[in-house]
Amino acid sequence: MVEEKVLPFMEHLVELRKRLIVCVFAIVVGMGVAWNFSTDLLKFVEQPLTGKTYLSDIKKSLYEKVKQSYPEAYQRMKLGEEHQVAEKPRMLNYSAPLEPFFVQCKISMLAGLVIVLPVLFHQFWLFVAPGLTRKERRLVVPFVTTATLAFCAGAMFFLIIIWPVIINFSLSYEASGLQSWYNISAYINFCLRLILMFGLIFELPILALLLARFGIVNYRMLATRRKYALLVSSIVAAFHADLVTMFVIMIPLYLMYEISIWVALLFGKKKVPKTDVEPVEA
Repeated sequence: MVEEKVLPFMEHLVELRKRLIVCVFAIVVGMGVAWNFSTDLLKFVEQPLTGKTYLSDIKKSLYEKVKQSYPEAYQRMKLGEEHQVAEKPRMLNYSAPLEPFFVQCKISMLAGLVIVLPVLFHQFWLFVAPGLTRKERRLVVPFVTTATLAFCAGAMFFLIIIWPVIINFSLSYEASGLQSWYNISAYINFCLRLILMFGLIFELPILALLLARFGIVNYRMLATRRKYALLVSSIVAAFHADLVTMFVIMIPLYLMYEISIWVALLFGKKKVPKTDVEPVEA
């Protein structure tokens, strides 16, 4: 009896080890491929250091409309006194030998992980496939494709929309006696950490779909916690941006939660209706 209980657990461990080995090998291969364009990725991440962002003209136009339509609010909020970031070339700095090399390794590792995302998600699907029905196992291609696109969408959303705003907000603290002097490791680590965070945030609907199919969560459970999701989204957004750009962060964060709710409603595990027919006694 003891062997019958231990054997399935050991089989799961062996299967997990097999999947992890494949994932690690795939990431190493992806890292080797990404190494060739890691320098271009670094230059792309450095672009916001110039102080110019897409929101500069939008904020200027918005503040001008507020000034014309609501002059009292404009004066009360002191929008005209907002410090503008000077547009000038800025460079990253390093203070330790081989520091740029290790930074390049980190960039290549994350880029390689993104390249092999289909392989990673496929290995995850193979690991959980024994707990799925035959019909659900056929959805491997839609799952891998959707999960990969969702992570990439989250990463690109951060790099194009959020990252310039965060750096611009940080540069706004520059003054005559306070200048920015970014360390390359701190700069890149912060960026890569947030790329992973936003990529995983955009995976929330996919996670909700899987949990709903297994009956772990349902529409009602997620819907009743909307206020907590909104609160958390607001706190995260307010921590990274000012009054105007905080909505640029808060809206997509909360939107992912709302999408997760609807995914749980549409694709969640349906409850089997109970029958009122009593069993016939023999």
